[in-house]
Amino acid sequence: MSIGSQEFFSEGLHEECGVFGIYGSADASPAHACYNGLLALQHRGQESCGIAVNDRGVISSHKNMGLVSEVFTPEILNSLSGQMAIAHVRYSTAGGSVRENSQPLVMRYVKGTLAIAHNGNLTNAYEVRRELESRGAIFQTTIDSEAIAYLVARERITSASVEEAVERTMGQIEGAYSLLVMSPQKLIAARDPHGFRPLCIGRIGSSIVFASETAALAACGADFVRDVDPGEIVVVDDEGIHSIRSRCPADGSRHLCVFEYIYFARTDSVIDGISVYKSRKEAGRILAREFPVDADIVIGVPESGIDAAIGYSEESGIPYEKGIVKNGYIGRTFIKPTQKERANSVRLKLNPLGSVLEGKRVVVIDDSIVRGTTCDRIVKMLRNAGAKEVHLRISSPPFIWPCFYGTDIPSRDELIAVRHTIPEICELTGADSLGFFPPDKLGEMLGGKNCGFCDACFSGKYPTRIPEKMLAGKERGGVDFDKKLPPKDGACGGKNEQ
Repeated sequence: MSIGSQEFFSEGLHEECGVFGIYGSADASPAHACYNGLLALQHRGQESCGIAVNDRGVISSHKNMGLVSEVFTPEILNSLSGQMAIAHVRYSTAGGSVRENSQPLVMRYVKGTLAIAHNGNLTNAYEVRRELESRGAIFQTTIDSEAIAYLVARERITSASVEEAVERTMGQIEGAYSLLVMSPQKLIAARDPHGFRPLCIGRIGSSIVFASETAALAACGADFVRDVDPGEIVVVDDEGIHSIRSRCPADGSRHLCVFEYIYFARTDSVIDGISVYKSRKEAGRILAREFPVDADIVIGVPESGIDAAIGYSEESGIPYEKGIVKNGYIGRTFIKPTQKERANSVRLKLNPLGSVLEGKRVVVIDDSIVRGTTCDRIVKMLRNAGAKEVHLRISSPPFIWPCFYGTDIPSRDELIAVRHTIPEICELTGADSLGFFPPDKLGEMLGGKNCGFCDACFSGKYPTRIPEKMLAGKERGGVDFDKKLPPKDGACGGKNEQ
């Protein structure tokens, strides 16, 4: 998504998409299973969605802009008959928000038809597209996924199988991709060698299911089998399921986006063996130990701030209360034609409980501060509802670097933690004190498990090469980045900060 269009969205970060696929279904059509799976993945993308089904080698699809429940009616689902299917929900971080960029992509080529659904961003997408265009490719979209589709189709011409074509393609693309490829006879799942984005395997009877999160497996009645390993290709056909591991890193390293645990994933998901709910509660516990404060109640900003708030309450002994109510029926109210309406979106989505907040010293937990355009409104909202003090705790470290792997963290000059010190941010928000999650405690948040993760948005340490073309896309805007970086202690405070 372009930076200009990003103005229309709330402060909260967004990820590019979620994927779901099924080979066969004993109890329902694959399209209906995909629908249920997409509903469980709706939090990963609300701009567009789609389902592609394979009926004895003939692939058809339906996709459009909008939420899953808006795009798919019972009549449409009943028309999508077949023996396997893949599906997608999208939030655009690369390519515009238009129907042409919705997925799955269906491509017809000399060997037949392919359908592809992709979560993530390629870091060498520009180079790949230019090389393909030099060979005569004409792109119909502006998304990375089409470049992957072209490569798979090109490699398939000289490969013995579709999975071999996928394997060859993986040697040419860099960056983040959890990928589903559906051919006339096979369903293939692949995860990039770094494992930036989640992908798991489930089973319904004899049917095999792939999904971005375990929550989607539960939604369609599938039992969790295991995660797809970084670099692994999993192939399902009439002969069963088998794995290709030639692209898996020899040292078993992985770099799952740590923000999956902080914000992106559903709280009931388990990713790479780690409970999202438990990791968020532990983040709250760590915040309570690192940044204690005398207060009367702890509250969380719905939804992902709530789990951390419970952990903060349990660790500190300060009672947890429901101080903010989220309106779950607003829909896509972040799309507003005027700045005034965009500014009102916080009031539309979040409402304070005055009876809980009146006269109280409040610790409020939120998952992140990006540009700083929302947290000040939340603090003001709490004060207007009668809060005596507002102490802001953030369950992620300060963002000081952009993301190139599928999260819409903007250019550095837009990040408030680059332009301002933490005491300055505290003053700008109007909070009595402010504490960010310590970057060196991220491993502790994940239970101390040896589960490598990517924290480049906090540390600037990118696991892959970042081409100059991509760096230019995250223009630096003249900010002096050697100054005004957050203090290492990650906190500022008023009279109660310890």
